[in-house]
Amino acid sequence: MASLQDQFLKAGLISQKKVNQAKQDQNKQKKEERRTGVKVVDDVRQAAAEAQRKQAERARELNAQRVAANREKEVAAQIAQMVQQSRQSKGNGDIAYNFTYENKVKRIYVSAPVQAHLTAGRLVIICQGEVFELVPKIVADKIAERNPAIVVRVSKSSAETLPAEDDPYADYKIPDDFTW
Repeated sequence: MASLQDQFLKAGLISQKKVNQAKQDQNKQKKEERRTGVKVVDDVRQAAAEAQRKQAERARELNAQRVAANREKEVAAQIAQMVQQSRQSKGNGDIAYNFTYENKVKRIYVSAPVQAHLTAGRLVIICQGEVFELVPKIVADKIAERNPAIVVRVSKSSAETLPAEDDPYADYKIPDDFTW
């Protein structure tokens, strides 16, 4: 079997002059390597290897972004499924329940039993876009593990939960639905 150079020469793709020039270049490179002890690297090969390394790094970055986007979609689908399965009715109430979401006061209308569950902490408000849904606290905790930004926490202040010992009005409870 003939070498690749011989095959190209027989096919007429290269001339004998080019074959001799290639052999001379190879001999010069080998002689230079023996003399200096350093292997001479072709600039084209080095540039190609660098370009291939950069392309592989870019492909890894794009893949990581794609995986992150898929993970976000998966989490959003899980949250939507949990809310859909455990959504509680707001009741046909006319009681306005105010809460803060993203530094804005929002309002939903609920019935009296639902308001009692909200203030007791058994129900939690979940925001999906512009829609507010009510879910049990257990489900809200699972949703908060995945995305805490959509869970509206109705936090009671520590002063409400623990009255001071010397408070003269400790016996008088202020109702949650007090309006001015």
